[in-house]
This record gives sequence, C-alpha cells and structure tokens, in this order.
Amino acid sequence: MRGNHPGSLSYLCGSLRFGMNARRAEQWMSWTLALAGPAIVTGVLVNFSNQIQRDYVFIYLGLVAVVGVFGGLWPSLVCAAFSFLLVDYFFVPPVGGLTVADEQEIVNLVAFLATAGLVGWLGSRRRTAQLHAEALARQLQDANSELIRLNKEQAEAAIAALRLARSEQQIKALQESDRLRRELLANVSHELRTPLGTILTESTDGASRTQADVMRSLQTIAAEARRLKALVDDMLDMTVIESGALELDLVPTDLADAIEAAVERLHRASPNREVVSDAGSAHVEVIADWKRVGQVFDNLLSNADRFAPPDTPITVTAGHEEPGLVTVRVIDRGPGVPAEMRERIFERFFRGDGNGKAGGTGLGLAIVKGLVEAHAGTVAVEDGTRSGATLRFTLPEAPQAA
Repeated sequence: MRGNHPGSLSYLCGSLRFGMNARRAEQWMSWTLALAGPAIVTGVLVNFSNQIQRDYVFIYLGLVAVVGVFGGLWPSLVCAAFSFLLVDYFFVPPVGGLTVADEQEIVNLVAFLATAGLVGWLGSRRRTAQLHAEALARQLQDANSELIRLNKEQAEAAIAALRLARSEQQIKALQESDRLRRELLANVSHELRTPLGTILTESTDGASRTQADVMRSLQTIAAEARRLKALVDDMLDMTVIESGALELDLVPTDLADAIEAAVERLHRASPNREVVSDAGSAHVEVIADWKRVGQVFDNLLSNADRFAPPDTPITVTAGHEEPGLVTVRVIDRGPGVPAEMRERIFERFFRGDGNGKAGGTGLGLAIVKGLVEAHAGTVAVEDGTRSGATLRFTLPEAPQAA
C-alpha cells in the first residue's frame, strides 16, 4: 500500500526549487548575452582591420545562433535586431548613422536580419526540442523510479504472501503430524494393552495349576510375545519407510521362488491353507530386494488367510500386462473389500470386519504399500465381480539375458 514519504517529498520540492532557480539564471544569462554580446562583438570588430569587418555577418550570425540555442526565440530575435542596428551604425555607409545610402546595402541588411532571425528561430527550435527531450527524460526517470518502487512493494508483498503460505503449510503439517502422533499413540497403546494383559495374567496366576495348565500358559505367553514382536517389527519398518531411510538390495529375483518361500512361511502358522500359484510356469523375474519382496508376500498371504474361510484357496497370479512391469495378484474368497474402504485399507491400523477376525498388527497393508512403492511399483484393491478380495501390485521386470 502506498504511503506518504516525507523524505522523498522534501527531496522533490528541493529539486523543483533548484530547477526553477537554474532556469531563471539561464534566462538571465541569455538576455544578458543577447544585449551585451552584439556590443562586445562590435567593439572588437571596430578595432580590427577592414578585412575582418567585412566578415562581420558570420560573427554576428554565430552569436545569434548561440543565443537562440541557449536562450530561445525571443532572446535570439532581440540579439538579431540589436546586431542589425549596430552593423548599420558602425559598418554601413554612411558610418555613424542609421541611414543607408546604397540600395545594395539595404538589401544586405535585410538579408542579414532575415538570416539572423532564421538562425535564431532554428536555434530556438533546437532549444525547445532539447528542453522537451529533457522533460521527457525526467518523466521517464520518474516513471522508472515509480515502477521500481511499485515492483519493490509488489515483491515485498509477494514475499510476505509466500512466507504466510509457507507458515500455513507448516502449521498444517504440524497439525497433521500431531494428529498422526496422537493416532499412533492411541493405536499402539490399544495394540500393546491386550497382549501385555494376557502375559501378565498368565504369568502371575500360577496358584493351583496343573502342569498342563502351566504349559498352556507358556504357549499363550509365547504367542502374545510373538505378537508384540511382530508389532514392534512392523512399527520399525513403517518408521524406516516413512522416513525415506529404507535401503533396498535390488537384484534379479525369481518371483516363483519368492512366492514359494512365502507360502512355506504361511503354512507354519496355517498348515491347512491351500495356496495356488501360476508363477512357476510363467518363469518371471523381477528387480527386487529378496527380503522385502518376501515381506510383501507374507503380509498379503497373511491378510488373505485371516479374512478368507478356512476351506477356500488363496490364488497368486503373475504375468506381463504393462511394458517393463510384472503384475501380481493375490486373490482370496473372503467377504471382499467394500468400495468405500478400498482407499483406506492401506492406512496404518485400518482393519476391515473380516467376519470378526480382526487379528494382525494393523500395519501389514501399509507396509506393503510402502515397500511396493519403494520398488517403483503400485498397489491397489482391484474392482471385480468375483467374491472375495483381489489385491494387485506391480514390480519392475528384470531385463532378459542376451
């Protein structure tokens, strides 16, 4: 916003006063030269030889031109008229009077006066053009100064707006970070409370127990301890992924081997679950970290096993659908994923109903998303008419050997 600038106003007024004083001084000098100049020239010419006197026209014309350039039209016309009178009095016979005996001298004097007037007029035009150019230059300088000031104000306003926008973004980021922190604390405390309560109960209630009861308690404690370890491991993995500190050892990896290893690990916890895969016949290789891609399959198979009925198989398919990518699908015959939940299932601690079988740490699919994206792939819940859920992800294909 424009404001008053007392310092600039004082400077402007001072400049105007200085300019007016300079203009008055210049006008005074011009009139002085217009009147005194012809007299001085005449005094000098009278004391020189007749040869120099005969060239008086050029000297007077030069003087008139100088007065016209620096003083303008009227001082130059006065100078020309005064020069005319002096020439007539001192150099045109009869000398010492303002009468002219020779008609040719009259013509010469008239021509001199006309020439002097023309020279003065041309000089004044040049002076006028010069003054106009100087005025335009001052206007241009003032306009440039004003433009610079406005640009500076706009730049300051833009910087202030940018700082405000950054501050708002930082506030929003801090608010989101605080929300996630509180959400994480709430979820973690909930996840830790149940296994810790079970462990405390089983480890402290030992009175009047048979050996079989003690063994069952130990097994329960071990199971809950594994659950706690899985939660801690998943939380550490999420921290590494979200901080951007995840390091991958990317090598050509046989997808069938990775799926087979994941199925073996699943059978340790769920030995009766059938898993059908066609990756072995496809002979597909991807560029992946063996450990992390195994973690992706572990989480997806565990998720499918948790939500699908016990007597239904889990299907894993792999194939080429996009150039340079391998598309993998993990399909179960469970209740499926409602449309309104398909974007949220990859959030931390989000769970579906699963026929009442919640289980897990609530971080498995969030870790899958982070690991797949770290491999330059994508993951999503696929739309379909079949019953159950289909989770699809992509991995970069390994280049074929020559």
